[in-house]
Amino acid sequence: MYKLISRQGKARRGSLQTAHGIVQTPAFMNVATCGAIKGAVSAFDLKELRCQVMLCNTYHLHLRPGDQNVRKLGGIHKFTRWDGPVLTDSGGFQVFSLAKLRNIKEEGVTFASHIDGHRIFMGPEESMMIQSNLGSDIAMAFDECIENPAEYDYTKRSCNRTYRWLVRCRDKIKELNSAEGAVNPGQMLFGINQGSTYDDLRTEHMERIRELDLDGYAIGGLAVGETADEMYHIIEVVEEHMPEDKIRYLMGVGTPVNILEAVYRGVDLFDCVMPTRNARHANIFTWSGKRNMMNEKYSLDTEPLDSECECPVCRNFSRAYIRHLFKSGEMLAMRLCVMHNVFFYNTLMMRIREALENNCFDEFYAKYREILDRRL
Repeated sequence: MYKLISRQGKARRGSLQTAHGIVQTPAFMNVATCGAIKGAVSAFDLKELRCQVMLCNTYHLHLRPGDQNVRKLGGIHKFTRWDGPVLTDSGGFQVFSLAKLRNIKEEGVTFASHIDGHRIFMGPEESMMIQSNLGSDIAMAFDECIENPAEYDYTKRSCNRTYRWLVRCRDKIKELNSAEGAVNPGQMLFGINQGSTYDDLRTEHMERIRELDLDGYAIGGLAVGETADEMYHIIEVVEEHMPEDKIRYLMGVGTPVNILEAVYRGVDLFDCVMPTRNARHANIFTWSGKRNMMNEKYSLDTEPLDSECECPVCRNFSRAYIRHLFKSGEMLAMRLCVMHNVFFYNTLMMRIREALENNCFDEFYAKYREILDRRL
């Protein structure tokens, strides 16, 4: 259940009660695709890095080690040793982004595994069953994510099908939650708004799915080809039609500035691989801007990655040492930078919440939207 605590303009301070704890919002969900943050970071590290929610991938866990195996091992929480809230995506995005051969029908999607090519069928019921076996706190509805730009008529047909799939997801998760032996009988369902960059389709779809009275609502199908300004415009269009008493999740976004802009427009929840992916390639985020640790200028630099950061990496290691690790091909380089970036993102959300509590978010937003995206 979501509780709206306060707001400044459209920016919202709230909390989300889940079966495994309360999430203070706005919040960033750290992406643990196969049950772990890429970069040798464990569930126990995440506590120290201010993580609130771990996001795991339905598609990947279904293929390896298999959702039935995770269920037999006690569910995703026992399997990974993360005892906080977990969100699982529906698998829909990977079906449409990874599968080169797929066949979309009303029943669902038949596609080839990206691992060994074997044929798999996934529809709303299958996605809900997999997520139920995993036992996540939040299950995402099975939808079709299409790239932008998209043809109008196809987008309209896709929205209608995604709505019908959502109704089936809602019915299936109710059945699974009430079944004896459910891994997490308190599992929630979030619906996903689609409609590409068409204002009328986005509005119509949001108005239809909000009538289903789900636990939360996501804006999907963004950050897949459109400009940042187009994304911000769609957020504004959709936000007007989202229930105030339900949490709002912008899927797959984004940079620190993207997050600031979306919070400013009324979004509560985020996820993105950017902090970890960038870190593994020596690109880190700081309170002064972005830094590439491969640069020669850091070879004798004894300062921490970010002098304003309190993470375990910045408390203990120098820029020169971390650059040396990257140049030497040491795995530790990636681990340290991933830890720093994850801490940075979670601290960004913490400071956003504090600014909202102190009624100074507008000043925070104005200051850091100019700083966080610049290259050092």
